[in-house]
Amino acid sequence: MKPEDYANTTPALDLEAYFTGNVRAWGLFQDRFGKVRRQFTVDIRGYAEDGEQVLEEDFVYLDGEQDRRVWRLKRLDEHTYEGRAADVDGVAVGKLYGQAFNFRYVLNLPIGTRVVKVNFDDWMFMHEDGVLVNRAVMSKFGIRLGEVTLFFQKRDHDPV
Repeated sequence: MKPEDYANTTPALDLEAYFTGNVRAWGLFQDRFGKVRRQFTVDIRGYAEDGEQVLEEDFVYLDGEQDRRVWRLKRLDEHTYEGRAADVDGVAVGKLYGQAFNFRYVLNLPIGTRVVKVNFDDWMFMHEDGVLVNRAVMSKFGIRLGEVTLFFQKRDHDPV
């Protein structure tokens, strides 16, 4: 699957417009056997700053744990983005075509007392009524470790 395969799909995802303002997401992590290991919500505040789109993500897990990630996304051309966050190793690379956005990066994931570098192959698809669906495969050394699934909704969105 390549981002270019979605060039003529609708509704088109306007990444900056969608992630400007307040967005809420509901998600879960499944291990490689399909067992749900964690559930969470994410409140996202997005805004433009210094030529970048900033996404302040506040996570609340079902067990009460909280986390925060701040993404800084920069559009390089019509289809290409780069992203940075404190827990991302290097630069994330994103491709946007039609309704689809593919984002690839290495995340420094805390597990117990250590940090493990894991690869994310993240796909977002725009749907009707302002719903954005996200599926990310997490892997290490080419071995699939699990999947993250999220559903996003703009907080100020009124379905048509």
